[in-house]
Amino acid sequence: MKHYPAAFKADAVALYRSRPGATIKSVAADLGVNTETLGNWIRAADGGRPGAHSAPPVTSQAVGDAVQADLAAARKRIRELEEERAILRKAARYFATETRW
Repeated sequence: MKHYPAAFKADAVALYRSRPGATIKSVAADLGVNTETLGNWIRAADGGRPGAHSAPPVTSQAVGDAVQADLAAARKRIRELEEERAILRKAARYFATETRW
């Protein structure tokens, strides 16, 4: 039976919680620890409360909504940049005809 430092245990729990949709088994395999051991660390971090969840459930709808919001913001920014570019091109043409070098 191995003994792990408290910092490693806390990092393992944080890693599990930071990966939406990850299973305890997959995170335990990534870290090279037993699945039950990681499960115990997560329960201990939750205070051992029955029914306590280690991470709020992330639904695919919430993820999809976030992606759609990011996409809409990116499209808006692209439109703004295209408009600025058009204005700068017009200004460059205007000033190119005004200067006689």
